[in-house]
Amino acid sequence: MKFLIDECLSPELAQMAHARGHGESSHVVWIGRSGIKDWDLLPVVLEGNWTLVTRNSYDFRGPLHAPGTAGQYRRAELHAGLVCLNGPDGMDLEMQCDLFTAALDDLEQDDDLVNQVLEVTLETADSEEIVTQRYALPKEPET
Repeated sequence: MKFLIDECLSPELAQMAHARGHGESSHVVWIGRSGIKDWDLLPVVLEGNWTLVTRNSYDFRGPLHAPGTAGQYRRAELHAGLVCLNGPDGMDLEMQCDLFTAALDDLEQDDDLVNQVLEVTLETADSEEIVTQRYALPKEPET
């Protein structure tokens, strides 16, 4: 699995991915795409078979209650996965690292994120409880 860390997150997360065995991981700035708009980033992600890691969850998956109804990934029929790190505005480096560590731990158990979203959410700043959730995007057809 190779992660592409969105510009809104620290390049330190790409270093963490390398240390955990994901040596092809990178950061948007490192691939020369600094300042790229979300709608222009999606083709880069899809063509490079990247698993995008972002805190701009809404921009990529749409609203949490109806993922895929909006956001950039609504246009992706096949993708290598999306990791959404959800915390308060002004999320500091320590919180980014904590959330990404939880994502990497989850992926050690099951690293198949094809057409899936992994949400990693700090429930409340007081409890510091991190919750992970996976779901299909696009949604799997009901049988």
